[in-house]
Amino acid sequence: MLEVITYGNEILEEKAEPVTAFDDQLAETVAQMFEAMKRDHGIGLAAPQVALKKRLFITDVEGDKKRVFINPEIIMTSPEVSEYEEGCLSFPGLYFVVKRPASVTIQAYNEKGKPFTLDADGLLARVILHEYDHLEGKLFIDRIPPMRRERALLHYRRLVKM
Repeated sequence: MLEVITYGNEILEEKAEPVTAFDDQLAETVAQMFEAMKRDHGIGLAAPQVALKKRLFITDVEGDKKRVFINPEIIMTSPEVSEYEEGCLSFPGLYFVVKRPASVTIQAYNEKGKPFTLDADGLLARVILHEYDHLEGKLFIDRIPPMRRERALLHYRRLVKM
């Protein structure tokens, strides 16, 4: 069973490596990631958040189907941005308004190795961009102004008594 790791684990700030095998083990990993995400009440989860340094994330956004993104590449983001309060399973209890592009075009592979391209906007675009950041070793707190980021980290450390 996979467990979500929290801030402080250095894998969260490292760039993930490409998935090279589309096999039964990958399918099992994806299934376990969906279980972990559901258990922690998330709508997106990246492999680094379960201590796997792989370019893989999943989404389960209301109004959309469950999705698997393997070796994703962002093709385009909109110049329009939106602000929305985000949380992160690796920062339980911490929420901040984050500016992100309003829409995204992404190419990836599904768990069977089939390539696809997806245009997304709204909450799905935000979740895709948030989870993609995890594959790049970037955290949602990296997207808030430095002073707010320091206060957020101080608050988080108190929250979890780091």
